[in-house]
Amino acid sequence: MRAADLDLRELLQIDPKGGIVRFAGERVLLMDAVALGILRRELIGTLGLNGARGVLTRMGYAHGWRTAETLKTAFPWDDRKDWLAAGPMLHSLQGLVLSLPSAFELAGPDFLGESTWERSYEAEQHLMHLGQADECVCWTLCGFASGYLSCCQGHEAYCVEDRCVGKGDATCHMTVRTREGWGAAAEAFLPFYQSPCLESALVRVTEELKRMELKVHTRKLGEEHGGGSEAMARVLNLARRVARVDSTVLITGESGVGKERIARLIHTESPRAGGPFVAINCGAVPEGLLESELFGHARGAFTGASQDRPGLFEAANGGTLLLDEIGEVPPVMQVKLLRVLQEREVRRVGENRNRAVDVRLLAATNRDLASEVNAARFRQDLFYRLRVVELKVPPLRERREDILPLARAFMAEACGRTGREVTGFTPEAAGQLLRYPWPGNVRELENAVERAVVLAWSSTVEAADLPDEVGSALPGGPAPAFGRTLEAMEREHILGTLRANGGNKAQAARTLGIGQATLYRKLKEFQSDPSGVR
Repeated sequence: MRAADLDLRELLQIDPKGGIVRFAGERVLLMDAVALGILRRELIGTLGLNGARGVLTRMGYAHGWRTAETLKTAFPWDDRKDWLAAGPMLHSLQGLVLSLPSAFELAGPDFLGESTWERSYEAEQHLMHLGQADECVCWTLCGFASGYLSCCQGHEAYCVEDRCVGKGDATCHMTVRTREGWGAAAEAFLPFYQSPCLESALVRVTEELKRMELKVHTRKLGEEHGGGSEAMARVLNLARRVARVDSTVLITGESGVGKERIARLIHTESPRAGGPFVAINCGAVPEGLLESELFGHARGAFTGASQDRPGLFEAANGGTLLLDEIGEVPPVMQVKLLRVLQEREVRRVGENRNRAVDVRLLAATNRDLASEVNAARFRQDLFYRLRVVELKVPPLRERREDILPLARAFMAEACGRTGREVTGFTPEAAGQLLRYPWPGNVRELENAVERAVVLAWSSTVEAADLPDEVGSALPGGPAPAFGRTLEAMEREHILGTLRANGGNKAQAARTLGIGQATLYRKLKEFQSDPSGVR
């Protein structure tokens, strides 16, 4: 049998019941060329040009080798040359490319021949999805020819395209030589036939994905925890570093600075992220119940204990337990906590056996525990056991760069909970947020933003939507407090406006909406008032 005798009607077999299509005895798939073009585009977008070329070249090589092996015994060839010529003939019959008859003529020991390709589906799809290229793009076709001939010849043979419609040439043209025949020129294309090409592309992509993931994650941390300030950025960086190990962490800071958020961050960044995160406010539990809450109790241990109940240490097994307000724990419980930290075992109230627990312990407090130790109100050994690493969260007034990022993050959360569509703050509202000293820290900011989201009339929060003490905060001055007289508030507002306008009385009067004579009179009254300005 000769290669010229191959007939598409005989090669293509379609099962009338559907599901199976065979070509030259092997199962094939009828796939839209555009789908392959989209795959090429996605591969290039994901792996880059070199990575995508490596994947498609190696795929074509494997396809060519397998086809040669199949055809070797599938037909009774008259001559070995017909077996060689059958490869490009099949490509033409399958609609992949039209190879001119001169293809793959044996021309010497190293030079195997050359051919002109027309109607290349690869060049067509590359132009359609990616536009004109700078280099030849028939990667799969070259890989097929290389694999087919390598199998037929019994040694390495490589097809290299030197003209391509995909880069603006009139036709595609390729040359085939042995590995030795290409000599030093093989270094330009050999990497695409080797797995390191793909591996290096995958390594590059993986590194890029990790870098982008870290960038997005860091930005998210900045929004959720306020990482815009240098002080908070240091806290977040230390929290992420300590999260990798199981060391006990003491988180300190004023009430409302976000200590529990930092604790949750440590948990989610740790190997225990898949386990539970359990938090308890030790100051909110009566002293007589705290032991049962933490360690659990046995049935009948005390009045009302109708059944066995595990404590929070057991509930947090495999995860993280946060003991918030640890400074409120009474001395007797401090001894028992120290024992649990040392032995990694708990004993339920009313039981006489210990239970092993695997828990990462975090503690938080707004007290100065070092002072509590000096005053003999907190055990020194427990203090040092808890403070393997200490994270000091600064108050919001000391990291004003974090106010607006936090406010925007809280706005998004509040909109999600309430179903409101509020997108931002007016300049006046943002200015008031920055002026207010936030004695309640992050918790107060979160509540203020939620209130504003609920009360906002439009898609943006205005200063009037903020709580009164925030909306009336004075430029450069302290926030108004309840219980002051109207005269004191008026004096503070006028003097603050005057300072904000650099002492320009005319401008201050316009800002206040009063005449200059009224402003001068008010200032004179303040000077005569012992509590006024001198």
